[in-house]
Amino acid sequence: MKYFHQFITKKNVLFITIFVILGFIALQIPVAQLAGSKVKFTIYDAFAPVAGSFIGSIPGAIAVFLMQFFNFLVHGAQIEDAGTVIRFFPLLFAVLYFAKKGKVNIIIPVLAIAAFIAHPIGRTVWYFSIFWLIPIAAHFFRDRFLLVRALGATFTAHAVGGALWIWVFALPAPVWNSLIPVVITERLLFALGISGSFILVNNLLGFLEKKHLLNIGFYIDQKYLAPILRR
Repeated sequence: MKYFHQFITKKNVLFITIFVILGFIALQIPVAQLAGSKVKFTIYDAFAPVAGSFIGSIPGAIAVFLMQFFNFLVHGAQIEDAGTVIRFFPLLFAVLYFAKKGKVNIIIPVLAIAAFIAHPIGRTVWYFSIFWLIPIAAHFFRDRFLLVRALGATFTAHAVGGALWIWVFALPAPVWNSLIPVVITERLLFALGISGSFILVNNLLGFLEKKHLLNIGFYIDQKYLAPILRR
């Protein structure tokens, strides 16, 4: 119980509330359709991973889960669409990756690759899982380059989603082959979006603190603040 209470702070509750409102708006703007399901990628995919950077990985993951659950309830999504259920999980791992450097950033992609190749169809398109070496490589440079950190996060989400997707939907090999150029474009855009979202939120919090409108201890990265906002 004590472990739980450390996450239920004024700072976290406020951030989660604001995040849910902004996230709900972002979830209404579709970007692309997911193959084999009615589920769509939205601008939220480029916004959600930054949550843990400001309030911690676990509270950030909670915020992302609550946002998706709220959207699920509002739109009355059908549980029969397995894609809707699967979509709950990839972004949680993207949040964890973006928020904190740790061994889990390597373990998750490795497990995803193993799960993908373990599937009979996955073995025929094993090269698709090479994408998931990106978060492993990015792990070693994530603290030096924001875009690399964002690439690691979005490809971690892709790894988890891809591993689940092949086991649930068993999409044929030609579909996975056709997705390769789509993934390259899509994930680069998401990485740019994640980087932009982080800089935007970081500067917004920096501005609010500098003007003494909000001063409850959010983490603010001085490296990505506008010069006039730096301490």
